[in-house]
Amino acid sequence: MDIMQTNEDKEFLRTEPLGKLLLRLALPTVTAQLINMLYNIVDRIYIGHIPDIGATALTGVGVCMPLIMIVSAFAALVGYGGAPRASIFMGKQDKESAEKTLGNCFTLQIFISLVLTAVLLIWNREFLMAFGASANTIEYGVNYMNIYALGTIFVEVTLGMNAFITAQGFAKTGMFSVLIGAVANIILDPIFIFGFHMDVRGAALATIISQALSCIWVVTFLCGKKTFLRIKRKNLGLAPEIILPCLALGIATFIMQASESVISVCFNSSLQKYGSDIAVGAMTILTSVMQFAMLPLQGLGQGAQPIISYCYGAGDSGRVQSAFKLLLKVSLGYSVLLWGMVMLFPGGFAAMFTSDAQLVEYTKTALRIYMGSMFLFGIQMACQMTFNALGKAAESIVVAVMRKFVLLIPLIYIMPCLIQGNQTMAVYLAEPIADFLAVTFTAVLFTVQFKKILRKIEKNRKIA
Repeated sequence: MDIMQTNEDKEFLRTEPLGKLLLRLALPTVTAQLINMLYNIVDRIYIGHIPDIGATALTGVGVCMPLIMIVSAFAALVGYGGAPRASIFMGKQDKESAEKTLGNCFTLQIFISLVLTAVLLIWNREFLMAFGASANTIEYGVNYMNIYALGTIFVEVTLGMNAFITAQGFAKTGMFSVLIGAVANIILDPIFIFGFHMDVRGAALATIISQALSCIWVVTFLCGKKTFLRIKRKNLGLAPEIILPCLALGIATFIMQASESVISVCFNSSLQKYGSDIAVGAMTILTSVMQFAMLPLQGLGQGAQPIISYCYGAGDSGRVQSAFKLLLKVSLGYSVLLWGMVMLFPGGFAAMFTSDAQLVEYTKTALRIYMGSMFLFGIQMACQMTFNALGKAAESIVVAVMRKFVLLIPLIYIMPCLIQGNQTMAVYLAEPIADFLAVTFTAVLFTVQFKKILRKIEKNRKIA
């Protein structure tokens, strides 16, 4: 049973014990992200094991990842910008503004989807060549993207609108949104790839059919009677005063996800320069393993977001502070655990994605380097997700830009110049160095700003 059924019982976000509440909210969101992780990597697992062409096809589809990340980033721009604002309005008992936020964001997701579909269908070959595809891998990438592009609208609406389901406290429903598509994808992938001999095209077709099923579930729920906030026709017209603050808040998450696309291009081009297709293929596996860290940590943040946003809107500074501390402890614990597993068993993670012995052996070394600072990443994500939950757009943007654009991208090109012995491994080394510096910066900024936010809440409370 979901836990925000009516206007009267939503005060549980302020009254229920935090540990129990975070478990109830975060368990479904983390589960959803783990399922989403399977959704994202299951294609690559199946593709990497296609007889004879697996390693080459995996590299070709890996080059598609920047485009797929862009699609997800636009969904996050709208969904993760609008959902926290809807929660804050709910904390202020302003249901009308919360529903206007939902309706505006739904319309914008549809518009963005149509534009992205056209762009991907017209220019995907040019993008893929620029992103590091070679003559050996380009056709696999084009075949995948030509079909994937047709399902852009399903991806956008599912990812963006599901954030509003979770933000209301319907964490289990949000989990089922992802579960439906993931199960369908896992079932359909081998049927289309191996049964119908469609190779990468089968993987893409399985993905868009699965996303369509999830999309139907999400939209049906948000238009139905069980949800607290509903998509209503009167709220579908875009209002600048509603949508612009959502976009401002969502920019940080957009930068965080879209920059992964830019970074993927930088990594692939640099690895092609100093290495070969095997180095790019290894990068596909590294980014896939990185999702083992990123997606569950995002799930934890999404579970905490309704608590932090609602209590912030209600002026409860003590509960905001306690919720953040709990989120930080759990996030840091997970990142340390995952880092230890990767350091101990890199070959096991690599073998999940390919049966090519040479690629597995190469990836083992690269993975230990690339994930070197992952044990600290729980700090980064807890602070960044809390900034977002508090509606602090500027701080979220600064944190996102610092890690990706100020630190990582320059280091991708600087490190091979500094380390001449093994320049491909030097490229991978850019990631842990950037992560360490970014976490340090984020921790300092968050400590200063969070104290100011808590003081402001207390001041407003005394005035009220």
